[in-house]
This record gives sequence, C-alpha cells and structure tokens, in this order.
Amino acid sequence: MTTVYSKPNCVQCTATKTYLTNKGIEFDTIDITQDPEALDLILGKGFLSAPVVNSGDDWWAGFQPDLLDNIA
Repeated sequence: MTTVYSKPNCVQCTATKTYLTNKGIEFDTIDITQDPEALDLILGKGFLSAPVVNSGDDWWAGFQPDLLDNIA
C-alpha cells in the first residue's frame, strides 16, 4: 500500500495525489497537520517537507513522477 503524508494548501501534495489518482494507484492520505504521530514519524525519518510518500520499503519527499511510476 502507498501512503501520502500531506498537508493542506500544498501544491506538491496535490500534484502527487492527482498523479496517483490519474494512474489508478490506490493510496492512503494522512494529513500531518492533524496527526501528530504521523508528523513525528516523517520528521524522525529526516523529512522536512511535504509530501512524503511511502510505498513498501521506499520513502521519498516531493512530487517525483519517476518514482511514482515505479509504484504501478
């Protein structure tokens, strides 16, 4: 399963979720402004910007279509 850790009014977050939706890839979204445990998780992994995408063992930040394509 793919999870997108995002926040409101985030252009890259919206682009990532739109890209996954258009590719037909199912994903969960977690709003890091509403979930302190999720925020602690991604900060603990060293990420300082949203979105953070987790798919299996892979983690990355930002809108990265090349990595998103690997999920499909």
